[in-house]
Amino acid sequence: MARPAAAYEVAVPPRPACAYTSCYCEENVWKLCDYIRSRDQYPLEEFYAVFISNDRRMIPLWKQKSGHGDEPVVWDYHVILLHVSSGEQNFIYDLDTVLPFPCPFDLYSVEAFRLDDGLRPEFHRKIRMIRADLYLTTFASDRSHMKDAHGKWQKPPPSYPCIQTADSKMNLDDFISMNPKVGWGSVFPLSDFVHRFGRQTDYRYSLEGQ
Repeated sequence: MARPAAAYEVAVPPRPACAYTSCYCEENVWKLCDYIRSRDQYPLEEFYAVFISNDRRMIPLWKQKSGHGDEPVVWDYHVILLHVSSGEQNFIYDLDTVLPFPCPFDLYSVEAFRLDDGLRPEFHRKIRMIRADLYLTTFASDRSHMKDAHGKWQKPPPSYPCIQTADSKMNLDDFISMNPKVGWGSVFPLSDFVHRFGRQTDYRYSLEGQ
């Protein structure tokens, strides 16, 4: 019998206690990584920042808090945290989902990702996966992408200072880009990501049988 998800020890505080700013998912995930780094509960190398986008920057995701009913939200990009667990199941941390936090990978895949097969090609999704320790040392954002042509905030920014490195004040586009020759980490299709980190059993059929 499979070990219940309750046996998994959550790596971050409960969702309401996490650092969170709406529409700044890249920073929310950076803050999660930073929290995990500050604890000795899990090796930081087990965690990955996962950017979801495509060349057109139009990616549908379901079960998002800003969605309506069963309609997907189409983001230009989204960022989640993956824990490659030593247990039987990997876990996704997404502060913008209505799914559990954290969420078993297979459940998130079925409910939030779904399949590219039924989508028009321009909506097919790609993944850029960056190990958390590398993400913490390379990511930088001056939040300029959230200002309109008049310099006004489209969404209120986080209250803490901008995340910067010694080399950069703004390199967010390198992370959103799905060009494997740019930036850090590895880039591959969503289907490869799901196949690599999901369990071998087809979770869709197990859900249908319940």
